[in-house]
Amino acid sequence: MVNKDILYKRIERAHEYILILKDIRENLSLEDFKKDLIIQGSIERYLHLTIEALLDIGNHIIADEGLGKVEVYSDIAKILSLNKYINKKQEEIFVKIIGFRNILVHDYLSIDKDIVYEILENGLGDLEGILREFGKLL
Repeated sequence: MVNKDILYKRIERAHEYILILKDIRENLSLEDFKKDLIIQGSIERYLHLTIEALLDIGNHIIADEGLGKVEVYSDIAKILSLNKYINKKQEEIFVKIIGFRNILVHDYLSIDKDIVYEILENGLGDLEGILREFGKLL
């Protein structure tokens, strides 16, 4: 059975990160974003923390429910989808988000600022959608 306390804490923290991102996003143009290294770093970090929380939640669900073995992060999205914790579209989004996380962490020299801004402008709802699915377990 899923440990609801663990899920709750991580879901709440991820929501906090998303609220911070929404606050940063307010009145932030692409031009201003590209000029401000501190804003860029803040956005990248809060996106990274949000994604880590999603991965942590997914890992807990998989482990607590005995759903399978995670060998790479994308397995989390696939296993959750296979077991109906998220839908197929959310799986695809989650896999892309995981790929973005890998760039943030491992390939930081080639972070595409346009993609970061696009996620900030149009991708936070996708992250919230996955969190809502996880919240159904509480």
